[in-house]
Amino acid sequence: MSKRRQAMKSDDKVQPPRKGAQTIRRALAVLRILAAGREAGLPLAEVVQATGLTRPTVHRLVHVLIEEGIVERNEKTGRYAVGRQVPELALARSTRFPLAAAADDVLSRTSRAVGDTLFLTVRTGNDTLCVDRRIGSYPIQVLSIEVGARRPLGVSSAGVAILAAMPAHEARKIVTANEVRFAPYRTDAATVLTQIAVARRRGYNLREVGLVQETKSISTWIKTADNRPIAALTVSAVRVRLGPRREHEVAEILLEAAHAIERAAR
Repeated sequence: MSKRRQAMKSDDKVQPPRKGAQTIRRALAVLRILAAGREAGLPLAEVVQATGLTRPTVHRLVHVLIEEGIVERNEKTGRYAVGRQVPELALARSTRFPLAAAADDVLSRTSRAVGDTLFLTVRTGNDTLCVDRRIGSYPIQVLSIEVGARRPLGVSSAGVAILAAMPAHEARKIVTANEVRFAPYRTDAATVLTQIAVARRRGYNLREVGLVQETKSISTWIKTADNRPIAALTVSAVRVRLGPRREHEVAEILLEAAHAIERAAR
C-alpha cells in the first residue's frame, strides 16, 4: 500500500469532535451537582468549585437551563436547584429501577434480620444515588441518607465499597475526578484511597464514624454478571450496636444479601 493510501486510510479513522458536545457535557455536570443539593439547592460558588468550570461558564449554563425549565433559582436564598421539568421528563420512564425491584424481597428479609436502617445505593456515573431505605425494628434508627440523595463516589460508606470492588486504577481515576467535590464532606483523595484499600482487603467497608456522629456503617458491594460493581448495601447504626462481634455478624448477613440480590438481578 502506498504512503498516500495509508495516510488516507488513517484519516478515515479520525473522528471529528461532535459540535456542541463539550457544552452538553458541561451542562450535565452542572445538573448532577445541583441534584446533590436536593430541595435546598446550592449557591453558584459551590457549583463552580464542584465542576471546576469558570464562574462565567457556570453562570451562562445555569441561566440557559433556567430558561428551559430544567433549573430553578430560589429568589429568597439565591440558591439553584433542579427544576420541576426534570421529574416530569422522568415520567416517560415510569418503571421502577430494575435493581431496586429485584432487591425488594431481599431488603425486607435483611431489614428484619439486622433491625437497623438498611440502604440500597447504586452507582450513577461518578456519583452514588440512594434508591431504597428500610427502617429497622431497633428503637434508635440512623436516618442519615434519604432516598434520592446523591453524593460523589468515595464520600459515603456505600461509595467506598463500590470503589473497593473496582480495579485499583479505575477507582483511583474516579477519586481523582471527584477530588474537587470532597471538601464539603470533610474528606480528601488520600483519605478515600486509604479507605478503599482497607475495604478491599477486608472484603467489605466499615465506616467507624458515619455521616452522623456516634454512628457506624457497614457496606457490601453488589456486582453484575460480568463482575462490575453497580451498587452497595449498607447498614447504619448507633455505635453501641456495632461492636466487634456484631460487626462480623452484620457483615456476613450483608454479604449473603448482596449475593442474593446479584442472583435475583440476573
